[in-house]
Amino acid sequence: MSSSENSLSNYNFSSVPEGKNLKIALIVSEWNSEITEQLYVGALSTLIKYNVEKSDIVRYNVPGSFELIYGAKLTQEKKYNAIIVIGSVIKGETKHFHFICQGVAIGIANLNSTGSCPIIFCVLTDNDISQARDRSGGRFGNKGIEAAVSALKMAKLT
Repeated sequence: MSSSENSLSNYNFSSVPEGKNLKIALIVSEWNSEITEQLYVGALSTLIKYNVEKSDIVRYNVPGSFELIYGAKLTQEKKYNAIIVIGSVIKGETKHFHFICQGVAIGIANLNSTGSCPIIFCVLTDNDISQARDRSGGRFGNKGIEAAVSALKMAKLT
């Protein structure tokens, strides 16, 4: 489904499981904080909406999106039901964008296949700041909301 036609934040409210007694970690990249803070707010408010206690939601900051991998690895060793990694990589003039995006995606995928709890990928990989704004509370919704819904669903699988 193309996000160019739909809000990312549209979902069936009745299909989201109850979050009571779940412990969720949010690992947030400080790079592109205008975007990552909006994603964090979307995720946090959604988790609380579905009855995850605020005291059971822990935030960890890392410098950039590439560091989300190590942050997730360390956090996965603690007792969480799900982890959400939140980042924003915006394309520049060099190939750096591609290396970071691929590295983060593969790193998180590897942790998901070997770890003790699901890690939800909430890393925007956009061509420009306008696209990132559109997906972090703008015209296409807030990807942080979608990540929180995914975290609740995946936490109930374990």
